[in-house]
Amino acid sequence: MQALIVGCGDVGCRLALRLQARGIAVTGVVRSPSSVAALRRLGITPLLADLDADVIADWPPADWLFHFAPPPETGDADPRLVGTLAALQVVPARLVYLSTSAVYGDCEGRWIDETESLKPKSARGQRRLDAERSALAYAREHGSAAMILRVPGIYGPGRLPLQRLNAGAPLVQRDQSPYTNRIHADDLAAAAQRVAELGADGAAYNVSDGQPTTMTDYFQRCARLLGVPPLPEQPLEAALRTMSPMLRSFLEESKRLSNRRLVEELGWQPQYPNLDTGLPASLDADAVVRAFTGAA
Repeated sequence: MQALIVGCGDVGCRLALRLQARGIAVTGVVRSPSSVAALRRLGITPLLADLDADVIADWPPADWLFHFAPPPETGDADPRLVGTLAALQVVPARLVYLSTSAVYGDCEGRWIDETESLKPKSARGQRRLDAERSALAYAREHGSAAMILRVPGIYGPGRLPLQRLNAGAPLVQRDQSPYTNRIHADDLAAAAQRVAELGADGAAYNVSDGQPTTMTDYFQRCARLLGVPPLPEQPLEAALRTMSPMLRSFLEESKRLSNRRLVEELGWQPQYPNLDTGLPASLDADAVVRAFTGAA
């Protein structure tokens, strides 16, 4: 068995270590020499490539292909995924594409599952939807099986928002803060493995802990955990004017993700089913974080 992880960053490395523990040979595609060094520290075979510039004529063959690289930050499509698939010399038996819950758009705080209509509100969501369709079309044309992971905010070791907390930027006041969803990086890696093993061809899976909260609740929990003073809160309208486009897109799309398909059909269970368990486990730099920071 061989696996290829395109965009082998933090989550990709966590997945690679899980696969290697099963005896699966893994190649991780990264775009910087520092990431190559990080993968080597973890014992993962690296492949250096810039998906925006390089034409890779000798992609290693893979039984399982995981495409975790994000689309470009502009445009309506994902040429990185399309270029990768076009360059493959050997068709993978299983293709897992990491998408985003932004493809659902704003659901006004409702509980939703994978049958919800796809109506992305942001350009980020539109690019991911285009990529989902490209992955499924490739699988149909080449006799492969493609599965989609729809992922909300990812947290974990090295991912806590310390810089934003230290900046003291205001949050949305609690009674106006929309629902957001999260998944621990280790649980996302485990879900990706389970979907590669057992996922149904053409199926999408919401990968969340199933315990939605709000962005305000998340940041204030992180502040308490890290010993930072509570952040001030302000009305939603004022907060939207000061936040980055990424954070603003989360606040403009309120939804509660059901993970029932992943749990009931594939038997996946999160190791960190809520922030009470996941946040304390994110405090210490683990092997993956140390590999990328160069720490001993």
